[in-house]
Amino acid sequence: MEPNFPKCFKSESKPHKFCPGCGYGIILKNLGLVIDEQGIQKNSVLLTDIGCNLLAWDFFDLPTCQTHHGRTVATAVGFKMADPQKNVLCLIGDGGGYAIGLQNLIHACLRNNPITIILVNNTNYGMTGGQFAPTTLDGQITDSTPFGKDPKIFGKTFKGPELLKTIAWEKAYIARGSTSNPGMLKSYLKTALETQKQGNFSFIEVLSFCPLNWKTDAKETLEKMKELENYFPQGELK
Repeated sequence: MEPNFPKCFKSESKPHKFCPGCGYGIILKNLGLVIDEQGIQKNSVLLTDIGCNLLAWDFFDLPTCQTHHGRTVATAVGFKMADPQKNVLCLIGDGGGYAIGLQNLIHACLRNNPITIILVNNTNYGMTGGQFAPTTLDGQITDSTPFGKDPKIFGKTFKGPELLKTIAWEKAYIARGSTSNPGMLKSYLKTALETQKQGNFSFIEVLSFCPLNWKTDAKETLEKMKELENYFPQGELK
Protein backbone atom coordinates (compact mmCIF):
# COMPACT_ATOMS: atom_id res chain seq x y z
CA MET A 1 0.00 0.00 0.00
CA GLU A 2 1.26 3.48 -0.86
CA PRO A 3 2.27 5.37 2.33
CA ASN A 4 -0.07 8.17 3.30
CA PHE A 5 2.36 11.09 2.99
CA PRO A 6 1.18 14.68 3.47
CA LYS A 7 0.12 16.19 0.16
CA CYS A 8 3.18 18.39 -0.27
CA PHE A 9 5.63 15.48 0.14
CA LYS A 10 7.15 13.69 -2.85
CA SER A 11 6.63 10.03 -1.99
CA GLU A 12 9.14 8.91 -4.62
CA SER A 13 11.91 10.83 -2.84
CA LYS A 14 11.47 8.89 0.39
CA PRO A 15 13.29 7.70 2.37
CA HIS A 16 15.17 10.98 2.52
CA LYS A 17 18.81 11.33 1.55
CA PHE A 18 20.10 12.63 4.89
CA CYS A 19 22.51 10.63 7.05
CA PRO A 20 21.08 8.15 9.60
CA GLY A 21 20.12 9.99 12.77
CA CYS A 22 20.17 13.43 11.14
CA GLY A 23 17.56 15.89 12.37
CA TYR A 24 16.67 17.31 8.96
CA GLY A 25 13.97 14.69 8.42
CA ILE A 26 12.19 15.81 11.59
CA ILE A 27 12.39 19.46 10.53
CA LEU A 28 11.11 18.82 7.03
CA LYS A 29 8.32 16.51 8.15
CA ASN A 30 6.94 19.16 10.48
CA LEU A 31 7.34 21.87 7.87
CA GLY A 32 5.38 19.70 5.44
CA LEU A 33 2.61 19.15 7.96
CA VAL A 34 2.29 22.90 8.50
CA ILE A 35 2.25 23.58 4.75
CA ASP A 36 -0.60 21.08 4.39
CA GLU A 37 -2.56 22.44 7.35
CA GLN A 38 -2.32 25.99 6.00
CA GLY A 39 -3.11 24.88 2.44
CA ILE A 40 -0.24 26.87 0.93
CA GLN A 41 1.46 24.20 -1.19
CA LYS A 42 0.45 25.70 -4.53
CA ASN A 43 1.59 29.15 -3.51
CA SER A 44 4.96 28.39 -1.89
CA VAL A 45 8.59 28.14 -3.00
CA LEU A 46 11.53 26.57 -1.17
CA LEU A 47 15.11 27.83 -1.42
CA THR A 48 18.09 25.82 -0.19
CA ASP A 49 21.74 26.66 0.33
CA ILE A 50 24.90 24.66 -0.35
CA GLY A 51 25.30 22.23 2.53
CA CYS A 52 23.31 19.37 4.01
CA ASN A 53 20.07 21.28 3.39
CA LEU A 54 20.49 20.97 -0.39
CA LEU A 55 19.41 17.33 0.01
CA ALA A 56 15.90 18.72 0.50
CA TRP A 57 15.73 19.80 -3.15
CA ASP A 58 13.20 17.07 -4.01
CA PHE A 59 11.69 16.47 -0.57
CA PHE A 60 8.53 18.50 -1.31
CA ASP A 61 6.30 18.84 -4.33
CA LEU A 62 7.15 22.55 -4.46
CA PRO A 63 9.14 24.77 -6.82
CA THR A 64 12.66 24.64 -5.38
CA CYS A 65 15.77 26.73 -6.01
CA GLN A 66 19.30 25.98 -4.84
CA THR A 67 21.58 28.99 -4.47
CA HIS A 68 25.29 29.63 -4.08
CA HIS A 69 26.59 29.21 -0.55
CA GLY A 70 25.37 31.99 1.73
CA ARG A 71 23.16 33.61 -0.93
CA THR A 72 19.88 31.89 -0.13
CA VAL A 73 18.38 34.72 1.92
CA ALA A 74 19.28 37.34 -0.70
CA THR A 75 17.73 35.20 -3.44
CA ALA A 76 14.62 34.66 -1.33
CA VAL A 77 14.21 38.40 -0.90
CA GLY A 78 14.33 38.73 -4.68
CA PHE A 79 11.68 36.01 -5.09
CA LYS A 80 9.41 37.80 -2.64
CA MET A 81 9.88 41.19 -4.30
CA ALA A 82 9.11 39.67 -7.71
CA ASP A 83 5.99 37.88 -6.45
CA PRO A 84 4.77 39.26 -3.09
CA GLN A 85 1.89 36.76 -2.98
CA LYS A 86 4.25 33.77 -2.75
CA ASN A 87 5.13 32.09 0.54
CA VAL A 88 8.93 32.09 0.39
CA LEU A 89 10.74 29.52 2.54
CA CYS A 90 14.51 29.41 3.13
CA LEU A 91 16.26 26.32 4.47
CA ILE A 92 19.87 27.09 5.40
CA GLY A 93 22.62 25.87 7.71
CA ASP A 94 24.51 27.61 10.48
CA GLY A 95 27.56 28.05 8.23
CA GLY A 96 25.68 29.57 5.31
CA GLY A 97 23.50 31.69 7.58
CA TYR A 98 25.90 32.84 10.28
CA ALA A 99 29.21 32.96 8.38
CA ILE A 100 29.32 33.73 4.65
CA GLY A 101 25.65 34.73 4.52
CA LEU A 102 25.32 36.68 7.75
CA GLN A 103 25.15 40.08 6.06
CA ASN A 104 22.16 38.96 3.98
CA LEU A 105 20.40 37.59 7.06
CA ILE A 106 20.94 40.75 9.08
CA HIS A 107 19.69 43.09 6.37
CA ALA A 108 16.63 40.97 5.57
CA CYS A 109 15.75 41.26 9.26
CA LEU A 110 16.49 45.02 9.30
CA ARG A 111 14.22 45.53 6.29
CA ASN A 112 11.55 43.23 7.75
CA ASN A 113 11.41 41.32 4.46
CA PRO A 114 8.36 39.02 4.63
CA ILE A 115 10.14 35.69 4.17
CA THR A 116 10.51 32.68 6.45
CA ILE A 117 14.03 31.45 7.26
CA ILE A 118 14.68 28.07 8.88
CA LEU A 119 18.30 27.83 9.98
CA VAL A 120 19.59 24.44 11.14
CA ASN A 121 22.20 24.58 13.90
CA ASN A 122 24.18 21.34 14.32
CA THR A 123 27.34 23.19 15.49
CA ASN A 124 29.47 22.16 12.50
CA TYR A 125 29.84 22.22 8.72
CA GLY A 126 28.13 18.87 8.20
CA MET A 127 28.38 18.21 4.48
CA THR A 128 32.08 19.01 4.16
CA GLY A 129 33.22 16.75 6.98
CA GLY A 130 32.39 18.31 10.33
CA GLN A 131 34.63 21.38 10.55
CA PHE A 132 33.97 24.00 13.23
CA ALA A 133 31.25 26.57 12.48
CA PRO A 134 30.19 29.87 14.09
CA THR A 135 27.93 27.83 16.40
CA THR A 136 30.59 25.35 17.57
CA LEU A 137 30.77 25.32 21.37
CA ASP A 138 33.91 26.36 23.21
CA GLY A 139 36.06 23.27 23.68
CA GLN A 140 34.10 21.22 21.14
CA ILE A 141 36.16 18.76 19.12
CA THR A 142 35.60 18.93 15.36
CA ASP A 143 37.64 17.84 12.35
CA SER A 144 39.29 21.28 12.24
CA THR A 145 39.57 21.72 16.04
CA PRO A 146 40.90 18.29 17.09
CA PHE A 147 42.02 19.62 20.48
CA GLY A 148 38.79 21.50 21.10
CA LYS A 149 37.67 24.90 19.85
CA ASP A 150 39.66 27.70 21.50
CA PRO A 151 37.55 30.89 21.66
CA LYS A 152 40.73 32.99 21.89
CA ILE A 153 41.62 31.79 18.40
CA PHE A 154 38.26 31.14 16.75
CA GLY A 155 35.94 33.48 18.64
CA LYS A 156 32.96 32.93 20.91
CA THR A 157 30.01 30.76 20.01
CA PHE A 158 27.49 32.68 17.89
CA LYS A 159 23.85 33.07 18.94
CA GLY A 160 21.83 34.18 15.94
CA PRO A 161 18.30 34.61 17.34
CA GLU A 162 19.62 36.74 20.19
CA LEU A 163 21.33 39.04 17.68
CA LEU A 164 18.33 39.28 15.37
CA LYS A 165 16.06 40.05 18.31
CA THR A 166 17.90 43.33 18.84
CA ILE A 167 17.27 44.57 15.29
CA ALA A 168 13.95 42.93 14.32
CA TRP A 169 10.79 44.94 13.78
CA GLU A 170 8.06 44.73 16.41
CA LYS A 171 5.86 42.33 14.43
CA ALA A 172 8.71 40.08 13.24
CA TYR A 173 9.00 36.56 14.63
CA ILE A 174 12.24 35.13 16.06
CA ALA A 175 12.41 31.71 17.73
CA ARG A 176 14.66 28.75 18.50
CA GLY A 177 13.42 25.16 18.53
CA SER A 178 14.95 21.69 18.60
CA THR A 179 14.55 18.40 16.77
CA SER A 180 14.20 16.77 20.20
CA ASN A 181 10.90 18.64 20.67
CA PRO A 182 9.02 18.33 17.35
CA GLY A 183 5.70 19.46 18.81
CA MET A 184 7.13 22.80 19.86
CA LEU A 185 9.02 23.06 16.57
CA LYS A 186 5.83 22.55 14.56
CA SER A 187 4.12 25.29 16.55
CA TYR A 188 6.98 27.69 15.81
CA LEU A 189 6.89 26.85 12.10
CA LYS A 190 3.17 27.54 12.03
CA THR A 191 3.62 30.94 13.66
CA ALA A 192 6.54 31.78 11.36
CA LEU A 193 4.50 31.16 8.21
CA GLU A 194 1.55 33.11 9.61
CA THR A 195 3.93 35.99 10.37
CA GLN A 196 5.11 36.02 6.76
CA LYS A 197 1.51 36.09 5.53
CA GLN A 198 0.98 39.18 7.66
CA GLY A 199 3.85 40.89 5.85
CA ASN A 200 6.67 40.41 8.33
CA PHE A 201 10.07 38.72 8.67
CA SER A 202 10.21 35.36 10.44
CA PHE A 203 13.22 33.31 11.54
CA ILE A 204 13.57 29.99 13.34
CA GLU A 205 16.85 28.44 14.42
CA VAL A 206 16.53 24.67 14.90
CA LEU A 207 19.01 22.68 16.99
CA SER A 208 19.58 19.46 15.08
CA PHE A 209 21.13 16.03 15.62
CA CYS A 210 24.35 15.29 13.69
CA PRO A 211 25.65 11.93 14.99
CA LEU A 212 27.89 11.31 11.97
CA ASN A 213 30.03 14.39 12.57
CA TRP A 214 29.59 14.43 16.32
CA LYS A 215 30.84 10.82 16.22
CA THR A 216 28.20 9.79 18.75
CA ASP A 217 26.00 6.74 19.25
CA ALA A 218 22.28 7.09 20.01
CA LYS A 219 22.70 7.71 23.74
CA GLU A 220 25.61 10.10 23.26
CA THR A 221 23.68 12.00 20.58
CA LEU A 222 20.82 12.69 22.99
CA GLU A 223 23.30 13.76 25.67
CA LYS A 224 24.98 16.09 23.18
CA MET A 225 21.61 17.59 22.26
CA LYS A 226 20.90 18.32 25.94
CA GLU A 227 24.23 20.15 26.09
CA LEU A 228 23.24 22.26 23.09
CA GLU A 229 19.79 23.00 24.50
CA ASN A 230 21.40 24.22 27.73
CA TYR A 231 23.65 26.60 25.80
CA PHE A 232 21.10 27.65 23.17
CA PRO A 233 17.78 28.19 25.05
CA GLN A 234 14.63 27.23 23.17
CA GLY A 235 11.74 29.64 22.95
CA GLU A 236 10.13 32.53 21.11
CA LEU A 237 12.41 35.53 21.39
CA LYS A 238 10.17 38.06 19.66
